[in-house]
Amino acid sequence: MPLEYRHLFNKQQSVLSSHRAWDAGALLLARELAKKLTTPPIVSEITRLLIDLNRSPHHRALFSEFTRDCDKETRHKILREYYFPYRNRVENEITKTLKMGKPVIHFSIHSFAPRLGRETRNADIGLLYDPARKGERDLCIKLQSILQNQIKKMVVRRNYPYRGNADGFTSYLRKKFPDSKYIGVEIEINQKHVNHAATWKGLRDHVINAVISLTN
Repeated sequence: MPLEYRHLFNKQQSVLSSHRAWDAGALLLARELAKKLTTPPIVSEITRLLIDLNRSPHHRALFSEFTRDCDKETRHKILREYYFPYRNRVENEITKTLKMGKPVIHFSIHSFAPRLGRETRNADIGLLYDPARKGERDLCIKLQSILQNQIKKMVVRRNYPYRGNADGFTSYLRKKFPDSKYIGVEIEINQKHVNHAATWKGLRDHVINAVISLTN
């Protein structure tokens, strides 16, 4: 939380520590995966309660209840300083790679809460993609198979716990780049593993090895 906006979250420490504020474990997995792929990770450490970088500019959840009532100038400043720099960097890297004649596989790393309301999420790993795009569908079917062969007891589901073609950054990028050049996949990890050291390191290794074997 940038210092200048902390006053908006007075007495909200419990919310800032919850799954609503950040994706526990996602940053570590993203950095480890990028290192193995020898590509620089593009990450953000800004809480989504300030602004959700995975939402479209006009989505109702772009700003949280703590920031949506800020004046127009403040909201535009947050967009300029945090939202557009991150998204533009990702889009520019994709464009640069495509200009070199190389297709892009974009892995976006997230995690999800084990329970949401009364629902217990019955998956360990989720793979989100647009089923209308053959490249993404085929890649996720293969990735699911590799992961399930590696970790027999783990439940790996496609387009769960969210739909891969719902509003999100990968959905935006699909409108910019054709299926033949851009594959956007979101990898979702159940946060119950992040809180258990005995399984968390092994799960990260399995995900990384699966992606490496898929992209070699």
